[in-house]
Amino acid sequence: MNKKTVSYILTIGILVLVGFIIKGTFNQPGIKDMKAGFKEITKYRNANNTGPVQRIYVVTVKDSIWKEMESYGNFMPHTKYGNTKVYFFMESANAPQSLQPGAVNFDVSFNKSCIALYEKSAMSQIAFNKHPFN
Repeated sequence: MNKKTVSYILTIGILVLVGFIIKGTFNQPGIKDMKAGFKEITKYRNANNTGPVQRIYVVTVKDSIWKEMESYGNFMPHTKYGNTKVYFFMESANAPQSLQPGAVNFDVSFNKSCIALYEKSAMSQIAFNKHPFN
């Protein structure tokens, strides 16, 4: 083999490898690929960028697939030393339309409709509770 043939084979090999890398990058699984039918109703994020950032989400689901709900929570943004909470409600249930910071994030009348709570704490510890208010 001459140098030209080797360089062509190497170039084709590198292009194929780059093609697989690009394909893998753009075909990562995400929230859209989940079957539970997630729909974000409302969210809250405090304006504190120098201290702990608190994020709270209310999400409705078509089906209560617990593993997918936990995966959804893992996809949500989290800041080091911050706190992220995701409250899950069934699509047909009554869900809160507004949130506030603190220990109680919405009106307690919605507690019985909440089917799960995903929480990632300040030290990145994950807690997933089914029926957290029962």
